[in-house]
Amino acid sequence: MEAWLKGKKRKSETPADAIQDDDSESTDVKLAILASLHPNVGQEALLDCLLEHDGSIEAASGALSILDIPKEEKKLRNPAVIGSQTSLKFFTGNSAGTGDALSPKKPRLMSKKGTTLHLYDPEDIAEHTPCSIVHNFLPADMANDLLREMLEESKTFEKITFKLFDNVVQSPHTSTFYVETDEELSIQKHEYFYNGARLTDVRKITPQLLRVKPLVQESVNREIEKRINTVYPRGEKLRFQSSDPWKPNAAFVNCYAGPQENVGYHSDQLTYLGPRAVIGSLSLGVAREFRVRRIVPKDADEKSAETPDLEGQIAIHLPHNSLLVMHAEMQEEWKHSIAPAQVIDPHPIAGNRRINVTYRDYKANLHPKLTPKCKCGIPAVLKVVQRRKENHSRYFWMCHGGYVPGKEKCGFFQWADFDDDGNPSWDRARYRKGTSHLPVCERNEPGDADSLGE
Repeated sequence: MEAWLKGKKRKSETPADAIQDDDSESTDVKLAILASLHPNVGQEALLDCLLEHDGSIEAASGALSILDIPKEEKKLRNPAVIGSQTSLKFFTGNSAGTGDALSPKKPRLMSKKGTTLHLYDPEDIAEHTPCSIVHNFLPADMANDLLREMLEESKTFEKITFKLFDNVVQSPHTSTFYVETDEELSIQKHEYFYNGARLTDVRKITPQLLRVKPLVQESVNREIEKRINTVYPRGEKLRFQSSDPWKPNAAFVNCYAGPQENVGYHSDQLTYLGPRAVIGSLSLGVAREFRVRRIVPKDADEKSAETPDLEGQIAIHLPHNSLLVMHAEMQEEWKHSIAPAQVIDPHPIAGNRRINVTYRDYKANLHPKLTPKCKCGIPAVLKVVQRRKENHSRYFWMCHGGYVPGKEKCGFFQWADFDDDGNPSWDRARYRKGTSHLPVCERNEPGDADSLGE
């Protein structure tokens, strides 16, 4: 292959003859060869097929050759515009050219380190990520009514200020928080803490947010049940996942104004949502990419344990009026982001803005008056061990003062204790003895939380 690229003489200098020794070639070289063999197939489709066949040019080319794809669907799309994609199942199966039906393959994580796999089809998204998606979720008029309402509201959204590595920074987009009643509004402002501080901008839920909520609730519960029956082992919910129906009682709304507004890789806080939280995320306006990547824990003695290895990222296309369900494995095992975009397709109503409404189910038994308090008086935050194989997936409470401008972390740390349904030990009416995760009083010395990592 190297000789062919550099123009050195070989028995044959055609790309087809290079297929047999393709294992050591880069992805770019393999795509170039596939493009020369299948000039009518777009780059995204070529990459999908190559990934599906473990980087084998021969297998990928064979799969592409037996597919009767209409010519107009094979043309390379304008790379400046976010396009669409045929399901990955389109590229799997028999490459011998027998005409047999495409054979199923065992599901596996298709993203690879250093690569981005773009997914559009709902079946692919459900199979290869901790999410499911519903396109054209709301009736068009209802989606547009909510979009217009949130665009008007977003004019007064604020950027969140927090401390990161001893620097005071602001979020790269604006947001605000909505609850249903005046009582809940007062409680959120005066009793709840986020990033170690109280929220200053909490609002009463709007008519359109309230109108859409029951539809989101119904759809999310349907997707949860579907995932339990089709994805989870033995058709059972995950350990620590709530057995109660998902019932949203708050909405956190984000506005991304322009292609460069984004949010980096993170996991959502579990403090008030509890273990194995589910979130319903409704996208309106400009389409953007939602990227996810699985966290690969490392042993404590590995040099790079402080910066965990990560699988290649998966990009999920979020068009206007799509509902993304982040399932119960998302926050513990994956991180997610909204990446900056080079270009965007303007929306006829929103222009260059994207509105994201995340409906959340806040647990009454995780109210800050019940959760552990750290030494500096701030309610502790709930986290899970993600980076280390040792103690991996264990939940713990820790001080969050280090994220508050003007405050220092006090070093408080305490292992958390939940039953199999995610109920904390202090909720005696619901907590089931004998199924607890770990004794709530088990402690490490101050500072150990940092070594565990998020």
